[in-house]
Amino acid sequence: MPEVTRQIGLSLGADLCWPLAFEQILADSKLAVQVGGDTVRFACERLTLEPFNLRQPCKYDVVVDRLTHWLALQREWIKKSVLMDGLYVYNNPWSVQSYEKHSSYCAMMALSMPVPETMMVPQKNYPPKPDLEFTLQSYAKLFDLTVIGEQLGYPIFMKPFDGGGWQGVTKLDDKAQLHSAYEHSEQWLMHVQKAVDGFDLFVRAVGIGPQVRVIKYDATQPLHGRYTTERNFCTKAEEQEMVDTCLTINAFFGWDFNSCEALRKDSVFYPIDFANPCPDNQVNSIHYHWPWYVMSNLKWAVFTAATKKPMRKTLDFEPFYAIAKLDLPYREKLARYAKIARTRFEADRFEEFSQQKLRPLERAAMAWFVSDRCRSAIRVKVAHMYPPHEVESFTERFFQLVLQWCKDNQAYA
Repeated sequence: MPEVTRQIGLSLGADLCWPLAFEQILADSKLAVQVGGDTVRFACERLTLEPFNLRQPCKYDVVVDRLTHWLALQREWIKKSVLMDGLYVYNNPWSVQSYEKHSSYCAMMALSMPVPETMMVPQKNYPPKPDLEFTLQSYAKLFDLTVIGEQLGYPIFMKPFDGGGWQGVTKLDDKAQLHSAYEHSEQWLMHVQKAVDGFDLFVRAVGIGPQVRVIKYDATQPLHGRYTTERNFCTKAEEQEMVDTCLTINAFFGWDFNSCEALRKDSVFYPIDFANPCPDNQVNSIHYHWPWYVMSNLKWAVFTAATKKPMRKTLDFEPFYAIAKLDLPYREKLARYAKIARTRFEADRFEEFSQQKLRPLERAAMAWFVSDRCRSAIRVKVAHMYPPHEVESFTERFFQLVLQWCKDNQAYA
């Protein structure tokens, strides 16, 4: 039986802990799977930043990308490799570049998602450009910010239309705060969004391919405390709703790895932030949930590489819009959207593949997470983030949370 090797590339920025886990677990598993008439093995390496000829071949079958959202060179190399070499990459680089939070709000509103009432306001200041003064004098319409605040109703949030990482986000409780925030918004183009006041649950659903994990989130905590370890914080039906929401958004925009934040009020989940195609994945932030991320990332990368899953170069929104036009309750529409998503992510095939072929990978992962090598990888990240006197305590804290996850998930063992 012929033996072939699939190449997995890691496109990295300041990613320290999970690439170590990814590489070492994959090597430990000595994975060899039967696909068609081939025995498929896997190799993994980190991508470098260097000049490239547009016609040079791409050696990789799959790239796990964490860089194109802010480094143009890598984004353009990935675009070239998708178009010319059949590379599979997560996430779709054109979508990451083009569909910021504003576009994602508009698209999901069109699909009937209960996004809170949102307005866009003109920039307070503009970068200098020829004819800017003429254009503004001719066409910029005066508006009353006070009226906008009254129409939305306080509290409200002001936030950049394309932001991330909570940068520039301000909660506003009255007219004075609204005017002050706008005066200090500089050249940012801002949304003003009605707050979901009185919500009783904040969740973040993280999706990797067809795999979704729903986590209770506490935005009031420092980074290492936001992803809580609570379990059974919502009903199975509510969990499925968040899974379907995450899958719908990710498949719509061609994002293999993305997260969706939502607030629950009066039994309704209001999506508030769901254009996050480079979400938290480091042990210092997701700690307890980090083994799930590493294992899910490995399984999806191996599946896409082994099966030579083709990259969807176009997004094709029309099947979603066709459902949106139907006279159906929203939850039924969402279930139909999610069915499209599961088809695009080949969820059934992936599940069968995982059950039949990836047990060695899961066993290697469970052994690695309880090992000294795991602790060392955690320490590498902690030492990069924390002052020296806190390194050992936070390393131990995060390692114990990883061990707790392993204990709580013995089914993987």
